[in-house]
Amino acid sequence: MDALVIAGGTPGPEDPLFPYTRGQAKSMVDVAGKPMVQWVLDALSGASAVDRVVVSGLSADAGVTCAKPSTFIPDQGTMLDNIKAGLRRVLEFDPAARHALVVSSDIPGITSAMVDWRAQRVAEAGGDLDYAVIERSVMEKRYPGSKRSYTRLKDAEVCGGDLNAVRPALATDEGVWERLIAARKNALKQAALLGFDILALLLMGRLSLADAEVKVSKRLGINGKVCLSPYAEIGMDVDKPHQLEIMRQDLVSRSAQPA
Repeated sequence: MDALVIAGGTPGPEDPLFPYTRGQAKSMVDVAGKPMVQWVLDALSGASAVDRVVVSGLSADAGVTCAKPSTFIPDQGTMLDNIKAGLRRVLEFDPAARHALVVSSDIPGITSAMVDWRAQRVAEAGGDLDYAVIERSVMEKRYPGSKRSYTRLKDAEVCGGDLNAVRPALATDEGVWERLIAARKNALKQAALLGFDILALLLMGRLSLADAEVKVSKRLGINGKVCLSPYAEIGMDVDKPHQLEIMRQDLVSRSAQPA
């Protein structure tokens, strides 16, 4: 299975991480002695399930490396364009590719074992889009004070993960990606995308994880799957300064442990 790393995006002065990036790509901010994206590439390098890696959003001279055969695509300007460009490259490698892992560059805590676990779950589920979620208790036990945003369901309270998978052929489905990206962090757009009936069930806590999988898949017109991850690292993305400091301390501690 090929992996697509989304590494584009340069924080502007209004972004909480701007004092740490100062005009460089967010993926290149230092985390415990390495660019943040390098931790992700190291995890992919050691994963037996990963065949090739496409890094979308950085040029080949960025100074990061991967042990797997890798390709770098310069920043396309938006997250949507970086995803589509990366998936098109995956299809160039293998037109019959069933899945590609889509990995955010800002989850430096992931390990090779977690990548392999995720790839296996994706292959078993066989969906068009496979989205990871992490229960609040798991996240807060592993990363106290991370202050993630959670969705309350009937049977769980979860946050989203950033080690997901997609059928590469969806790269050509403009409608699906436009709707997903537009709704990513906007509650009103999410309501319009999902439908107010689904939103109401979510707000009342009357929708189970399995119900959400079925209803959202039907609304989007795809075979979507939800994967409940036991690994908080998959959802510990770095969006705020306090999250960056948490990961810096965590990875310094990991590096100091005997191999």
